[in-house]
Amino acid sequence: MNRAEEKNQRRNRIIDAAVFAVLLAAVSAVTLYLFYGQTQWDVDSDMEAYILEMQGLESGYSFPYPVFFKLAALVHLFASPALSVAIAAMLLNGLGMVVTKLAFNYLALPELAARIRGEAARIILSLLAVSLFFISMLYPPGGIYLPGIKFRYVGVFSANPFHNATYMAARPFAILAFLWFVRLLPVYEKGGTKKDYLLFSLFLLAATMTKPSFTLVLVSAAGLLMLYRLFRSGFRNFVPTVQLGLCFIPTFLDLLYQYKGVFVSEGEQERGLGFCFGEVWADYCDNIPLGICLAVGFPLAVLTLNNRECRKDTLLRFSWLLYLISFAEAFFLYEKGFRKVDFNFSWGYMYGIFFCHFGSLLLLVRSTAKEKAWSISLLIQWLAYFCHVVCGVFYFRDMFLGGTYY
Repeated sequence: MNRAEEKNQRRNRIIDAAVFAVLLAAVSAVTLYLFYGQTQWDVDSDMEAYILEMQGLESGYSFPYPVFFKLAALVHLFASPALSVAIAAMLLNGLGMVVTKLAFNYLALPELAARIRGEAARIILSLLAVSLFFISMLYPPGGIYLPGIKFRYVGVFSANPFHNATYMAARPFAILAFLWFVRLLPVYEKGGTKKDYLLFSLFLLAATMTKPSFTLVLVSAAGLLMLYRLFRSGFRNFVPTVQLGLCFIPTFLDLLYQYKGVFVSEGEQERGLGFCFGEVWADYCDNIPLGICLAVGFPLAVLTLNNRECRKDTLLRFSWLLYLISFAEAFFLYEKGFRKVDFNFSWGYMYGIFFCHFGSLLLLVRSTAKEKAWSISLLIQWLAYFCHVVCGVFYFRDMFLGGTYY
């Protein structure tokens, strides 16, 4: 690379960083307003409980997830309790966007830059990375109803539940854990680096200590995949499988601690896990198949129109495995007792929705970069993604103005 090319690349990186910084600042401002508003407005939110938990006061709930609350407590040294919780949620949500932008640059920029010269490719990836944090379920305008769909959100669910700060707070660590596990998948049987093992273990533990919903899904999906590979190889990869499995031990220990605080019976209250066939989900949605399509319309379009490419893409295949496991947990499992109606396994399902969109968007960007001309197939896929973004922006707007999430 000559000096002129180096100078041009440096210029492109500076422009890219500046554009992304502006986008991040704008998004952080509106999300801070939303999160702080949820501490003040009369809306269905756990913010009041979060504020009490952050101060070490009795909240009436069990939140053995210290990362978010410790960060808020640190901010509380300089701000009011309500503002501290809002700032902590905003910072961690913004960190998720930064991680996603860096991942998109690493995974998609080389191919996109070969198609689109200059800083345009980087700016496009910045816009897409941020847009991923605004997508929602598909829903029609007000006054138009779909068969069996009771609510636009409840029973359908969104990749971005803006009313739940702990979900937003855990997501940057969830993204990192997801990416590092995908990074290890092709190489762990031949021996991955100690650094990658350590980073994956730390990211997964951080996600668990912020909100364990993603961890339950990832551990299940990873465990099934590792067992499948173990049996398929005739146990020849036993040692590397055990080595990767050791990365989960810190997370398992933390889950045991959380399980003791959340699921163990207290007095006459029934606690623990139960098994059903969509019973809890059906309380909120009379048409679960349609609800699924509204939640993952774009990933379904990508999967249908890129079947051959999907089978070769490790990241996308694992994102779909994650989604299927998250669906199974939401459909078949529930928490006994008074927590049953909370449908808390839907949080893991929403992580499945998010990562399906994450992997599908990356594949679509790379597929678009490879095509010499736009095709009907590409237009359909981009239109599907655009619909999720538009719905998400309006959904965010409604909540920004004080509306309810459901």
